[in-house]
Amino acid sequence: MVVTPRTLIRWKRENRSIVALTAWDYASAKVLDEAGVDVLLVGDSLAQVVLGYETTLPLTLDEMLHHAKAVSRGVKRALVVVDLPFLTYQESPQQALRSAGRVLKETGASAVKLEGGYAAVVETVAFLVRAGIPVMGHVGLTPQSVHQLGYRKQGTTKEDESRLSSEVLALQEAGAFSIVLEHLDTTLATTISQKLSIPTIGIGAGNACDGQILVTHDLLGWSDRQPPFAKVYANLQDTITEAVRRYSDDVRGRRNCQ
Repeated sequence: MVVTPRTLIRWKRENRSIVALTAWDYASAKVLDEAGVDVLLVGDSLAQVVLGYETTLPLTLDEMLHHAKAVSRGVKRALVVVDLPFLTYQESPQQALRSAGRVLKETGASAVKLEGGYAAVVETVAFLVRAGIPVMGHVGLTPQSVHQLGYRKQGTTKEDESRLSSEVLALQEAGAFSIVLEHLDTTLATTISQKLSIPTIGIGAGNACDGQILVTHDLLGWSDRQPPFAKVYANLQDTITEAVRRYSDDVRGRRNCQ
């Protein structure tokens, strides 16, 4: 069964948890898809984890398109969602339509993700949905707003709680098919998840969300900067380092080389 935005909404009604991870290349996408991951996000965390930037801000749309094409070629079942990078949708709904249109036309992905829930973003989401483009929302810690919000947990004050509650309802009303809740107060994330008819996908927002997403490199222990909420299931950094050292020793000792 191929996963679609409608599938995720149905799974929320059925109380079935959604499994989501990031992917940026053909090989990893193929493995994750075959392992049964439901949603593969070509996230703008690509900027830091793969391309070595300090933040997500320098990432271009062309860089995202390049990686999203590779991911889509490796996927048969999962829903592929692509982040719109910083300043490729904030200028106007028309700019967002051009960017999102390129994603769907050129990569084979099925949806895009936008950060923020303020009025201009909500208007853009509604504009894209009317044009037939599925949109995933993203509130809480939004990395494209790092210079404004930092990396602190969101929703910890009454003011933030009220604002975020209004934002997610507005995004749902605009037609978003799901919303990522990142590094959000767990009590607030629980309330939001219960209130919405579309699924929430948490990252550092507690277990009450309708699904969970992690940066795959964090899950696999292959990341220089491990967020406090990421559970590590393997240690590829050490495994790869050891394998390369053994290979290097064999080459230098002229052993077992074909």
